[in-house]
Amino acid sequence: MITYDIPQMEPWIGDEERNAVNDYMRSGGWLTEFKLTKRFEDMIAEYTGAKHCIVVNNGTISLTMAALACGVSAGDEVIVPNYTMIATPNSIKLLGATPVFVDIEPSTLCMDVHLAKKAVTPKTKAIMLVLANGRYPEAGIDAFMELSQETGIPVIEDAAQSLGSRYPNGVHQGLMGKVGSFSFSAPKIITTGQGGALVTNDDELAFKLRRLKDFGRSGGGNDIHDTIGFNFKFTEMQACIGIEQMKKLQWRVDRKKDIYRLYQQELDNVSGVSFFDQDLANTTPWFIDILAIQRGSLEDFLKQRGIGTRDMYPPINCQKAYHVGGDYPVSKMIGTNGLWLPSSSQLSNEMIKYVCSIIKDWSQNGK
Repeated sequence: MITYDIPQMEPWIGDEERNAVNDYMRSGGWLTEFKLTKRFEDMIAEYTGAKHCIVVNNGTISLTMAALACGVSAGDEVIVPNYTMIATPNSIKLLGATPVFVDIEPSTLCMDVHLAKKAVTPKTKAIMLVLANGRYPEAGIDAFMELSQETGIPVIEDAAQSLGSRYPNGVHQGLMGKVGSFSFSAPKIITTGQGGALVTNDDELAFKLRRLKDFGRSGGGNDIHDTIGFNFKFTEMQACIGIEQMKKLQWRVDRKKDIYRLYQQELDNVSGVSFFDQDLANTTPWFIDILAIQRGSLEDFLKQRGIGTRDMYPPINCQKAYHVGGDYPVSKMIGTNGLWLPSSSQLSNEMIKYVCSIIKDWSQNGK
């Protein structure tokens, strides 16, 4: 049998990106964001159907900016899921606001809307809905929109893992709430190394966001400041990479779905592992995520054979950085048993079948 050295994830940067950066560097550009950044924003807006796209230096800052633009300030509360990358609550802490954790749906790993309702207080100023691995809540996005309408609390969509994923109504994730946020860090479906983007159909909010990222300037390149703002700008070098990555996005969307289907097919009825719900007609998996009842055993078995994995996020409330009480059985279970398998877009079918053959071997002989 052929063996492979397979990491859990790796970015995919080709000659197109390298040549684009080299061409730009030869052009004598100033490096800071300009025409290429605008082109990158336009490509994202066109792909998602957003009226406005604003790119920034990273995905944590994009969430912080979204909260700021929605009126969140120090002392306020923002409802967030207890299962997420820690950037989600950290983006709120950056403002001096308090993230209020609620548990998730076991089928989708998205926030449980019923628990979100119970968490609303007079201090709640936003709900940050994380669309885990491109999934949408089993309760439906409309349940969150109804909660927003009932309470007047805006929904911010943390769609960091969701470029290429849509709701069943055809709307791209990130565009049902007040504002949506994407990430372009190295493991994402497209990457600019670091980077984030905000999408919205709200003209006033887009105006605020553009001022927030550029020192509060009244216009590009001047030193007249109408509001307080910061320096969260992008760079033309990142935009060079992002433009070329966007050209490859639809192929990667299709490939990620094929990879997921092949994993499901190969691991069907394999004892000890199970998949979450994933609507492949509408959504694109970022990572291949499974539940492994004896996770540590499986990780070790795969590692010994050159196959990388990664534990899924532990419950945020148990992280030393937060350490708050509460009962969150689903996120606790995911933190104990959730595992990401090799998920790179460039995985061949043969590599995936090899990984699955090792998992089958573990299930039969190695547990």
